[in-house]
Amino acid sequence: MTTGLRNTYLTCVLALLPAVSFAQNGPTVRWNNIAGVITAPGVDNPVAGISSGAGPWTATRGKAQIDLSNGSAFFEVEGLVLNGGAATGTAGSVGNVAGTFICNGGTPSQTVRDTPAVPLSATGDALFLGTLGGMPATCLNPLFLIRVVPNTGSPTRWIATGVVRQTDAAN
Repeated sequence: MTTGLRNTYLTCVLALLPAVSFAQNGPTVRWNNIAGVITAPGVDNPVAGISSGAGPWTATRGKAQIDLSNGSAFFEVEGLVLNGGAATGTAGSVGNVAGTFICNGGTPSQTVRDTPAVPLSATGDALFLGTLGGMPATCLNPLFLIRVVPNTGSPTRWIATGVVRQTDAAN
């Protein structure tokens, strides 16, 4: 990501983050870091029925958050790149990603909500700040994934996940 684009992202996040923080009325789930999928090429590592990417990925840093009462959502990742093969250290052919928030994963009441697609830079940086509808107030085992969005538009395989989860009770 260029310095100018990174500064623009940072300015937007810093300007909008207080609005998101003050809008929190209910349970909030945070992931304090983002980790790439660690899997051998061609080996599937599904989470909540969603297949993993076709190879290992790594991330420098990132975070995600959702307010379950109003759907305010945020994620950012830096350095989400392939970790193996000829495209090591780059985002390869992945141009867009989406954040996927999952409640009650792997149960009949599983709820999956995807953010709109956002660009993934050649150096693996992406940012989303917005609102998702339809999140349940009760969310057991909340999960966060970053998924590839091909040109056809719908998220497919996951390539990174939120780690170090923290849940805050309603205010």
